[in-house]
Amino acid sequence: MTAATWPVGLTLTSWDYMWRITPLHRREIVEHGLSGHLPPPVPEGVDRAEILGPDRGRGPLFHRRYRTQIADARLGPDELMATLKANLNRAAPTKFARFQRVLGDEGPLVAGDEFVVRMPGPWDGPVRVVAADERSFRLATLEGHLEAGQIEFRVLPGDPIAFEIESWARSADRFADLLYDRARLAKEVQLHMWISFLEGVVSISGGRMTGGVDIDTRRVESGAP
Repeated sequence: MTAATWPVGLTLTSWDYMWRITPLHRREIVEHGLSGHLPPPVPEGVDRAEILGPDRGRGPLFHRRYRTQIADARLGPDELMATLKANLNRAAPTKFARFQRVLGDEGPLVAGDEFVVRMPGPWDGPVRVVAADERSFRLATLEGHLEAGQIEFRVLPGDPIAFEIESWARSADRFADLLYDRARLAKEVQLHMWISFLEGVVSISGGRMTGGVDIDTRRVESGAP
């Protein structure tokens, strides 16, 4: 097992480098064995057609958690999540990435809804909502996505409240593995997107971010191709 921690001020967008004022605390650990690093199962009753599970991916599995705390929030945990589920683009960095609903009724997202995350270049990603409750929702990637796996968004009550994004994914194919793991380009694009999303959640809450953003990455070498 190896670990590294970096004080980070520079992240890569799809076009250039940009300085962030949000403090980022990054840690990456290499582990062997998938135990504890696979996504939750897709619930019964959710359409499994076209879902890309990690078993269909390539290269190492990346288990990542992005977390921030929100002080003095004007919205409680349930109200914050309800507001987010009603319109994901209120938190998304829409000049860079936008959620477009392609299946499901208008209104708060529910299990079975489908979105395409529109991004510059080859990054567009179709996803399906596989779980949703009062304080969280989870998306699974579909065929055509660069990743094979799931991602969950959750609000945690407390004082201050916290918001987390947790993902479990492998690259969908060898090309995506090259972009994500070898060249690290897609990995940094993804990092920028979810940090910006967390900043958007803080804005929705009416509070302020405290402590910056913690990014914990587990690179799992499972021996898979």
